[in-house]
Amino acid sequence: MPSKKQRRRQQKLKRHQWEEVYVDQDGNELDPDEAEQLVKPAKATRAKSQPVERGRRVVEPPSWRRTFKRGALFFPLMLIVVFFVNSGGSTTTQSIVSTVTLMAFFLPFSYFMDSIVWRSYQRRQAKSEPAKKR
Repeated sequence: MPSKKQRRRQQKLKRHQWEEVYVDQDGNELDPDEAEQLVKPAKATRAKSQPVERGRRVVEPPSWRRTFKRGALFFPLMLIVVFFVNSGGSTTTQSIVSTVTLMAFFLPFSYFMDSIVWRSYQRRQAKSEPAKKR
C-alpha cells in the first residue's frame, strides 16, 4: 500500500495536464508524429556507428614487470603483517627473511593468475568475434 507521501505525489501528478510540445531547429512547432519520425532515424544511425561495450575492461597479457610492480606494492604490507604476527619471538632479520620467502611464493602465483585471466579473456574474445560478424 502506498504511503501518504506517495499518494500525495500521485494525486499531484494527476492534477496537471501535461502536454509535450516538439520544436524543430527553426523554432516551429511539430506534431508528435512528425517529431518521432525525425528522432528515430538519428538514434538508429548513432547506435550503429558506435558500438559500446559497457563493463568490459581490457585485459593486458601477463608480464613479469607488472608482477614485480605488484610485488613492490605488497612487500611493505606483508612485512608489516609479519612484524605483527611474529612480534614476540623473532628479530627484524627473521621477519624480513619470512617476508622475502612469502614474496617468493607470491610473485610466481601472481604471474600464474594473470596468465589464467589473460587466457580466459582471449577465449571470450574468440567466442564474441563470430557473434559480432553475424
